[in-house]
Amino acid sequence: MIEHLARFWWLFVLRGVMALIFAVVAFIWPAITLSILVVFLGAYLFVDGLFSLVHGFRIIKRDNHWWVLVLEGVLGIAAGLVALFMPGITVVFLVTLIALWSVVTGILEIVLAIRLRKELKNEWMLVLAGVFSLLFGILLFAQPLTGVVVIAWWLGVYALVFGLFLVMAGLRLKKVKS
Repeated sequence: MIEHLARFWWLFVLRGVMALIFAVVAFIWPAITLSILVVFLGAYLFVDGLFSLVHGFRIIKRDNHWWVLVLEGVLGIAAGLVALFMPGITVVFLVTLIALWSVVTGILEIVLAIRLRKELKNEWMLVLAGVFSLLFGILLFAQPLTGVVVIAWWLGVYALVFGLFLVMAGLRLKKVKS
């Protein structure tokens, strides 16, 4: 499995860079309106889902666990579409959507890391990305009525850490490929 993931290492890096860009936007404009936040988030979730979906389908013939990335991609695309086509949703729904996506993504990243533990040393980066995503989702479920500025900052911190871990994991996979 590691060889197939390593072949497309750049998809992890690209997803990480997208998360880092989203983090910068969240920190620079924390007081943006809910509708703008929804559009940024929807676009990020949709594109991240697309890349994960592409990655899963690229390894479909080579790996039995391709479905983890495909499922993550489908959930990301669905969450992104809901956010893009329902901009008038309430903050509570937005927080719940983000929390659900974050929890599911975290679980799937941990599953992938566990699957790779025999093939990749120091798979801890994927485990930490998954744990961080899971904890972020739980935090959002616990505090759904937090203000929009705080939510933007939470999203920024989450995207920053998650993005860094994905970039590091992708670069590690690139080394495996070499």
